[in-house]
Amino acid sequence: MFRDDTLSLYVVADGMGGHAAGEVASSEAVDTIHGMVKRGLSQAGATIDEVRACRLLEGAIQAATYMLFAIGEVDRDKSGMGTTISSALFVGRSLVTGQVGDSRIYKIRGTTAEQITEDHTLIAWQMKQGIISADEAKTSPHRNVITRAVGNRDYVEVDTSVLEIEAGDRYLLCSDGLHGYLELDEVASIAGLGGEVAVDRFIDVANGRGGRDNITAVLVEVT
Repeated sequence: MFRDDTLSLYVVADGMGGHAAGEVASSEAVDTIHGMVKRGLSQAGATIDEVRACRLLEGAIQAATYMLFAIGEVDRDKSGMGTTISSALFVGRSLVTGQVGDSRIYKIRGTTAEQITEDHTLIAWQMKQGIISADEAKTSPHRNVITRAVGNRDYVEVDTSVLEIEAGDRYLLCSDGLHGYLELDEVASIAGLGGEVAVDRFIDVANGRGGRDNITAVLVEVT
C-alpha cells in the first residue's frame, strides 16, 4: 500500500511469484509509479488535465511492467514475478484510476458502495460472457486465475478511467485478501466509520472470516 497525500496519489499493489519475488514486484512497481507520477506532475504543474493525468498514470504503470520484466530476465529466481496495481490520482475535482489485476477500488457515496474497477480474472471474464453465474463463480476452481498482471510480461493493457468526485466521497483501494471476504453491501457501513478505524475494521472482518492472503487497504476521504 502506498499513499502520498501531497500528490494525491494512492496505490495498492499485491505481489505474485513467491513471497520474496512478490515483495520485490510490489515494492519496485510502487516506487516506479510514484517516481514517474511525481516527475510528470512537477513538469505539468497546474496545467495537467484529466486526459494527461490518464496518460501519465498509464505510462507509469507500463514503465513498472517493463522494469519488473527486466529484473526477471536478469535474475531467474524472480522470473515471472508480477503484481496487481490499483491506483488513484486525484486531479482537481476528478479521480483518475489505473487498474491491472484483481485488487479493487470502491466508491462510497452516502450509504452506497460501488466497485469502479474491473477484475482482470478468468472468472470475471466468464461471468461477463455469461459462461458462469455469480453463484458458480464463488466455488469455481479458477477463482484465483489472473488474466493481467504488472511485470510477468514486458507489456500489459492498463484500464484507466476518470470519475467526477464530490465532497464526502470515500474511496477504498484494497487487495483481494480483503474484498474476497466482504459483501458489497457491507462496504459503505464499514467505510462510514472513517479513517484508520474503518481500515482496521475491514481487516478485522477479513481475518475473522478466515483471511489467509495479504490484506491491504487504504481509505481516501474527499473533503
